[in-house]
Amino acid sequence: MSSSLIILVHGLWMSGFELGVLKHRLEADGRFRAVPFSYPSLRGSMADHVRSLIDFARTQKADELHFVGHSLGGLVVLKALQVTDDLPPGRAVLMGTPLQGSKAAQGVARMVPFGKAILGHAVNEEIVECQPREWSGRREIGVIAGSMGMGLGRLFAQLQADHDGTVLVEETRLPGSKDHVVLSTSHTGMLFSAEVARQAERFLLDGQFDKSS
Repeated sequence: MSSSLIILVHGLWMSGFELGVLKHRLEADGRFRAVPFSYPSLRGSMADHVRSLIDFARTQKADELHFVGHSLGGLVVLKALQVTDDLPPGRAVLMGTPLQGSKAAQGVARMVPFGKAILGHAVNEEIVECQPREWSGRREIGVIAGSMGMGLGRLFAQLQADHDGTVLVEETRLPGSKDHVVLSTSHTGMLFSAEVARQAERFLLDGQFDKSS
């Protein structure tokens, strides 16, 4: 019997503990086992986080290895997959990830004198100072965006288009990804949403989101 493992990667200002509800839901029907990966989101560079995730992934024993990353964690996943091709096959889901930068993060960074320190080095180098991104790797990637505009991001930027309270839907677009879905959830609420977990599981199983409803 083949084994399928999901590595869960948290976002900024989190430790991995917040992934507990999502982990429980993804494991509920027995198709997957999920493990959280923790990294110091405010300390170290993106390269440090990527190296740590790759090292962690290489220690896992599974026939299929999937990734689910929330917010900054999605970028850690994406960049790790860009630089390694020796991991077991699988798919990746990025949830609320500012793949094309973040107006809210840029607004925070302009705060003087502590804005950039609040965000940490990885966010400043990858989200505040962001270049357009696309995906050309072999692993299928699905992106979940939120449209429930409740969050602190509104305090730092004018988020006039659809957003999850922190990240604009348009900032989650990734040319080359397999699928993209917008759900009625906030940025942090994604971690506790039964529908987000269901859609993530659907993509990991089938390579597409359920857009029937």
